[in-house]
Amino acid sequence: MFFSIIIPLYNRPQEIKELLETLTLQTYRQFEVLVIEDGSVNDAEAIVNSFAGQLEVRYFKKPNEGQGFTRNFGFERAKGDYFIIFDSDCLIPANYLEIVNNSLNTNYLDAYGGPDGAHDSFTATQKAISYSMTSPFTTGGIRGNKKGIGQFHPRSFNMGVSRQVVEKVGGFIITRLGEDIEYSIRIHKAGFKIGLIPDAVVFHKRRTNFLQFHKQLHFFGRARINIYKFFPGELKAVHFFPAAFTLFIAFALISNILQWQIATLCNYLLLVYILLIFFHAWWRNKSAKIAFLSIIAAFTQLTAYGLGFMQDFWKRVIFNRS
Repeated sequence: MFFSIIIPLYNRPQEIKELLETLTLQTYRQFEVLVIEDGSVNDAEAIVNSFAGQLEVRYFKKPNEGQGFTRNFGFERAKGDYFIIFDSDCLIPANYLEIVNNSLNTNYLDAYGGPDGAHDSFTATQKAISYSMTSPFTTGGIRGNKKGIGQFHPRSFNMGVSRQVVEKVGGFIITRLGEDIEYSIRIHKAGFKIGLIPDAVVFHKRRTNFLQFHKQLHFFGRARINIYKFFPGELKAVHFFPAAFTLFIAFALISNILQWQIATLCNYLLLVYILLIFFHAWWRNKSAKIAFLSIIAAFTQLTAYGLGFMQDFWKRVIFNRS
């Protein structure tokens, strides 16, 4: 099988350098790389071209349209039997393509997704954010999990689709705000087989500080409502959890300020939750510092997502505004 790896890029030349370096180490060599610069000011043309002797790599420039339509640009120019999408802030283990190829030969999937993890080189904050996004004690626990709730929806930081899927379903029809989940749902509805390849892990840097992480998760919360506008049946009870958590935090603060009796119970519940995160993160990362930062990451994730979710639920569902 010949793979086409498609990477949208926007003003991140150093990231693409690190990603391409990991691709030069792949044990499975039947692949090409398409890097599509999506209207960047700080482009990576020289960096990408420096890999020409190590990879079958092609570089393109186009006006800014967002990652969804940029991936479509790659689909139209790819030569492969199977298209793999990475975010530019990922590092790819050397055996990634070998794992995917062997898995597809054993149990073919028309589209797949893989989990993400933290690389040893990541900062403590990045490792804490990675923990939060993959922890069973946050909504991130349903990502990259074979026992997730409902249908499995690959995420575009680590996602593959066959040429047949693109030819029948087409590409992305929205470019941001949950474009990967919307695409996965359409692939499901077209009758194609989608699944998780649990060993096809990538190391995903995500954000480097909690302010950036807050902005990203606020955007994710809004994206869930955007998906609802396309597919109302895809809004599940679990998607309301971050909003409920955010409201609970607000209620706990008010009850403590006004010295209500229920404040003691609220504080107890929050303490139990904090301790669960701390000790689980410590066990997983073997670091008290990362465990402490994981508490901040988890609260940032849930409240930012919850605020974004409530903002667009109020505006686009209650008031039905565009």
